[in-house]
Amino acid sequence: MTTEERNKAGFRRVYEEGLNRGVLSIADELIAPDFSDHEAHPGGDGGPESLRQVITMLRTAFPDLHFTIEELVAEGDTVAGRLTMNGTHDGPLMGMPPTGRQVRQAHMHFVRFRDGKAIEHWGVRDDMGMMRQLGVAPQPTGTSA
Repeated sequence: MTTEERNKAGFRRVYEEGLNRGVLSIADELIAPDFSDHEAHPGGDGGPESLRQVITMLRTAFPDLHFTIEELVAEGDTVAGRLTMNGTHDGPLMGMPPTGRQVRQAHMHFVRFRDGKAIEHWGVRDDMGMMRQLGVAPQPTGTSA
């Protein structure tokens, strides 16, 4: 297996086992102790604990959470993934009470690996779109000149 294939397999396992199934132990296996999540919420931990926190937060807010990996591209030590997140907001999310609404959110994630473990993460999500779907952000109005 090439380094790129091994890194893509690690990326896939984080989403399929960790986020989709809630297997917290995946963090110790695939996340380096010096892992840095550049998208972490303020006060979030680094290392494997940061992934456990994200899994717990998202699966509490969206018990039926499911990420679909649409595309993975690897070059050198970095994997880029285009994903779609789906879930029903049946639990608290960052202080927001459950709305019972379903969400679908586009994601792009970039993860850098060293020796088969993730060491850095950057992500881009449509957070405003998700907040609109949850009914807690205003819907866009007409365009302005």
